[in-house]
Amino acid sequence: MAEAVTAQAVKELRDQTGAGMMDAKKALVEADGDVSKAAKLLREKGIAKAAKKEGRATREGIIFSYIHPGDRLGVLIELNCETDFVARTEPFRGLAKELAMQVAAASPIVVTPEQLPENLVEIEREVYRQQARNEGKPDAVVEKIVEGKVKKYQQDVCLLLQPYIKDQDRTVADLVTETVAKLGENITVKRFSRFRLGEDGV
Repeated sequence: MAEAVTAQAVKELRDQTGAGMMDAKKALVEADGDVSKAAKLLREKGIAKAAKKEGRATREGIIFSYIHPGDRLGVLIELNCETDFVARTEPFRGLAKELAMQVAAASPIVVTPEQLPENLVEIEREVYRQQARNEGKPDAVVEKIVEGKVKKYQQDVCLLLQPYIKDQDRTVADLVTETVAKLGENITVKRFSRFRLGEDGV
């Protein structure tokens, strides 16, 4: 019902989601003026749009540096997008900062599971297999247990699969996808390095 849409509701929704005026109005009409329902609709549509942008070339971006208070831990991260214009925007730079803080706090070793060396994953598999056998698990369930533990291992060490440190119900990939939806460009995390004083390197 269009009459349920007030200027205040439009403003509130835009502040919450960063959506354009027309998109905010349409979502509120669809949600009968309910701001939280409209925000959910916008998020779902944004994620659907973001999925279509995957695979588009990302040759622009920034190298972002983050030094943790105390100057004993630092992160360098390369975040890529499609245009120099988006690379200079506040949401893009904000995402780079959130990702760098995630790397500092959660110590991932790669960006995606595909980047994990196969021999490293195989070592983990063998450890889990042995653990399951030591616990007397039947062979029929050992491999299922192993695959479940490998998945958990990947969530621990792959940046995009990790739970976001500020909201454990979302993954880091969700955070990137939401920014893609907001900015309308594909965004990829190219690489990162984490430095802790006194360590040889990560």
